[in-house]
Amino acid sequence: MGLTGLILTLLVSLQFRNVRVFDTPNDAGKSLTVTWTVIGNTKDVTGVIIYRSTKKEGPFEKVKEIPGYTSKFQDSGLKDHTPYYYKIALVTREGLIESGVVGPGIAKPQWFHKGRLNILVGVLLYAMILLYFIRSARQGKELYLRPIPGIEAVDEAIGRATEMGRPILFVPGLSTISDVATIAALNILSHVTKKAGEYETKIIVPNRNPVVYTVAREIVKEAYTSIGRPDLFDPDQVFYVTDSQFGYAAAVSGIMVREKPAANFFQGMFYAESLILAETGASTGAVQIAGTDAVTQLPFFITACDYTLIGEELYAASAYLSREPLLVATLKGQDWMKFVIGLTIVVGSIFGLLGSRLILGIF
Repeated sequence: MGLTGLILTLLVSLQFRNVRVFDTPNDAGKSLTVTWTVIGNTKDVTGVIIYRSTKKEGPFEKVKEIPGYTSKFQDSGLKDHTPYYYKIALVTREGLIESGVVGPGIAKPQWFHKGRLNILVGVLLYAMILLYFIRSARQGKELYLRPIPGIEAVDEAIGRATEMGRPILFVPGLSTISDVATIAALNILSHVTKKAGEYETKIIVPNRNPVVYTVAREIVKEAYTSIGRPDLFDPDQVFYVTDSQFGYAAAVSGIMVREKPAANFFQGMFYAESLILAETGASTGAVQIAGTDAVTQLPFFITACDYTLIGEELYAASAYLSREPLLVATLKGQDWMKFVIGLTIVVGSIFGLLGSRLILGIF
């Protein structure tokens, strides 16, 4: 059989069917997807070449040469709202087998990713729960929050310092102002300062970061003003120490030994110096309340401090302490959404064990 006969035989044994080009679904545009099927034995196919043109009559340019056989190609980097035409060619030992021209395909962005419908449902559910609790809080309804011993002990620690006539030490972590844990610590500092101001108890706030020092100083000043006692503010009670990690730890440890504060607050982000601070404070007999989301430092605080706010408890502390209705409602909404997510996981696990794919398909 001659070469022409072999090619004709191959053309009969390998034929294109259902060559399609369409906008890639659930994307931000600039992409088209080309699919095809081939009737016959595709083992003889050594590669697939994709050709593209903006005109049906051509000329066509080679876009991609794919080794082996595949039945799908996603073309990206295109212009939206522009028609494109495609041809597919199978590479065989005997030559190329080309499909007809398909198109036009027009790329455009989608407003919504249909594969993320479950996320949309979750967001809407959370929004409904949150709005319900915000409305309840504004109507004066008392919202229950589970008790956290570390937060409940804050006022007790301040009262103890007042009774003993000794100061309060507040360490707002060693990180920068861009750290969320630092911001949470400064929110707690505001409440502690207000309560200490009501009792006329001295508060000491040493800082490692210059920007955090500036913000902490203004927070303490504003806290005294908000309770009508601006005269209690002493510029020397909030001060910058040093940027050196262990130099700062040594300085704060010295303050604890000399001043002997009755209550120590370690709130924010901490590193390897956490045990040094906590152990020094424990040796002076102070009540210590720590709070951080640094997982590696939590064991040291739990061991050496009286109370420890773990992870998200640090962020929830401002809502607990201030009892601001909007903050409390937000916290309540988060707790209920966690319950819904946990319940969904349990139900999905049960359905999965029973062999049902309904819940698993949704997520």
